[in-house]
Amino acid sequence: MCQNHQLSGQVAAFAQLSLCFSPLDILNSLPKLTTLPWVPHVNTQHYQGQWDVVPLRCQAHHKSAHEILQSFSIDQGEHWTNLALLQNSHALVEVLASLPCPVKAVRLMRLRAGAEIKPHQDPGLALEFGEARLHLPLRSDEHLIFNVADHRVPMQCGELWYLNANMTHSVHNRSTEDRINVVIDCQSNTWLTHQVYNSANCLWV
Repeated sequence: MCQNHQLSGQVAAFAQLSLCFSPLDILNSLPKLTTLPWVPHVNTQHYQGQWDVVPLRCQAHHKSAHEILQSFSIDQGEHWTNLALLQNSHALVEVLASLPCPVKAVRLMRLRAGAEIKPHQDPGLALEFGEARLHLPLRSDEHLIFNVADHRVPMQCGELWYLNANMTHSVHNRSTEDRINVVIDCQSNTWLTHQVYNSANCLWV
């Protein structure tokens, strides 16, 4: 447990935040998943099977661009905008409105049954670098293995988790069902730091 302290020389690998949401409400607020504009993840060397993305919020200058740019041009820029799919989903708008930190890119990420994301790092994408990646599982089960720094993240649907993507992480969907998460990139601030440091379910390494 993280009890209001940072262990000397260690950083958080993952932490459950205090917010929870209804996966069913979010899924019901979206069109049928099979009709969404899924695009294959561009980092093909990082996965086996099928891993795809639907952009929900992107850099403002990509608002009318192809979904690939909307999904993956997320490293630079200060101006972000909601895409129509997000704007029309009251449940997802409420999710983002509940986060008192600056929100950047938002997307749905689907890992098909049997697919695997290989161990990799996203340099600089961690609380201590001023950035944070949050995951909100909408569809998953106990056969989904998500590891950060060789430790399994015990994420459940509807829970919001901070994951330190600067550390080595991997995912293996051993289920017969597709996994779908909302993935939110945001700027770290006092609120988010407090959430991580005081989480009742986190790991320091």
